[in-house]
Amino acid sequence: MTPPRALIAEDEPLLADALRHALGQAWPALDIVATVGDGLSAVRQALALRPEVLFFDIRMPGQSGLEAAAELADAWPCAEAPFPALVFVTAYDQYAVQAFEAQAMDYLLKPVQPQRLQKTVQKLQSALASRAPAAIDLEATMAQLRQLLAATATAPARASATVVPLTMVQASSGAHIHLVAVQDVLYFEAADKYVRVLTAEREYLIRTPLKELAAQLDAQAFWQIHRGTLVRASAITTVSRDEAGRLHVHLRGRPESLAVSRLYAHRFKAM
Repeated sequence: MTPPRALIAEDEPLLADALRHALGQAWPALDIVATVGDGLSAVRQALALRPEVLFFDIRMPGQSGLEAAAELADAWPCAEAPFPALVFVTAYDQYAVQAFEAQAMDYLLKPVQPQRLQKTVQKLQSALASRAPAAIDLEATMAQLRQLLAATATAPARASATVVPLTMVQASSGAHIHLVAVQDVLYFEAADKYVRVLTAEREYLIRTPLKELAAQLDAQAFWQIHRGTLVRASAITTVSRDEAGRLHVHLRGRPESLAVSRLYAHRFKAM
């Protein structure tokens, strides 16, 4: 039988080496096929190597471990292989730990303790020995990731005070700064260092990261349909499916269609 393979995504080399060593003690048969230091590399290498187990650090440059896992789930060729078993590695964070426990998603706290790692290894071995069909695995994982992303995004707001939804945003268009009413915005889209703000008539740019912006918007009014796109729910007119089975939404007042990631396709099942 082919030994199980794992990928470690950890931006601190000493911690990555420590985890490799600890896994070598707790699970000698596990083959660590790659160690990477950022979320983008983690996604790229996981798609190329298709390991059975992933150890993702929560805080990494560029993308968090959760964001990388969500992107990987969206791009995973589910017809070809089961989605990997996920373990998140994090420094102690009250909200992250509560979110992981609520979703029954396995995690390890830094520094990794041998006894705790042994429990994780036993859980992984059991999961790999009784694998469900790939599509079921992926659907369950995506549901967990959606809840984890939502929980960790709103945790700082819950810790400080109740957030009053934004009603206006200061956005630039050319050399001018505009006050744009949120009620006029049809969608927000991440683009490099900016976020595009689209109304029916104009496009503006803001520097507020989409994740930060999402926490300040009414979640009932704006739906996340992709890790880089928030749309006004009431502006959605139709949802179409392309030849590859991917969904696209069409908005009243805009000519373009917007891709829906696999992670958020559940919103439109009834349609």
